[in-house]
Amino acid sequence: MDEILEKKILLDKKKQKDVTYYMPKNEVLENLANFFSIFSDATRIKILSALSVSEMCVNDISTILELNQTTVSHQLKSLKGVGAVKCRRDGKTIFYSIANNQINNCLLSGVEYLYE
Repeated sequence: MDEILEKKILLDKKKQKDVTYYMPKNEVLENLANFFSIFSDATRIKILSALSVSEMCVNDISTILELNQTTVSHQLKSLKGVGAVKCRRDGKTIFYSIANNQINNCLLSGVEYLYE
């Protein structure tokens, strides 16, 4: 801690206050890290991309994307856990869809960033 106090900060006082003021609270930072973790796996991104076109059941997702059904179920559980996808039951079949259009916007922003 003393080492931090001994360091000279080059940033002027107003900018230091601005940085401190605009820094999200730790809880928000943790939630953001949790949210962005959904984009850290290519399989999850593939599933989200498919669900951005249409709601689907696990079997359809696994067949269309050529993924193991267990893998799809596991990833959907993770995505549902962070609120990225929602589901509805129709008889014995569960259909999954994107929970919020902001998920699509994040995907599109990522693609735009990569290919600007």
